[in-house]
Amino acid sequence: MRQKLCSAFLAVTCLLSLSSPVLAAEEGGDIAFSPIGWTFRALNFLILAFGLGWLMRRAPQFFRGRAARIVSAIEESRQIKDESDRLLKDSERRLAGLDKEVGELRVTAQQDAAAEAERIRAAAREEEAKIERAAQAEILAAERTARMEMKALVAHLAVERAESLLRDQVTPDRQAALVRAFVQNVGRAN
Repeated sequence: MRQKLCSAFLAVTCLLSLSSPVLAAEEGGDIAFSPIGWTFRALNFLILAFGLGWLMRRAPQFFRGRAARIVSAIEESRQIKDESDRLLKDSERRLAGLDKEVGELRVTAQQDAAAEAERIRAAAREEEAKIERAAQAEILAAERTARMEMKALVAHLAVERAESLLRDQVTPDRQAALVRAFVQNVGRAN
């Protein structure tokens, strides 16, 4: 219904606007103050009033929607700002603690290095003790071997010396006398 009314109003307005110059020309006077001029002024007023009324009905909805979008954008911006502030504070807190953390890491690294150096020294001392024990064992083994070789050499030299003395002191006559004495001792023992 409203559309039909608007269409009819528009048709009448167009008809009057097209016919007004023709009617004004017939009267021969000023169009603005003629009855047609007043009619058009009334029509313009009605069009303007109708347009303003329509805008007044639609404007609150438009402005409410626009206001709601602005409010939601402001709220979203506030949330983003709050999140940004939180991230900034967190970053500043971590940055402030970074020097402390680096110091702790440095102390830990120094302690680890000292512990590792001590472990290496202890391993070196242990290895040194093992090498010393092995060297002592080798020295003792070499000493025993040298003593046995020396005893063998002394025994060999003693046998050679005794043999040489016997050759010099035992003559064939003496040898025969020793054999006879041995045989006599063996015969008495039986």
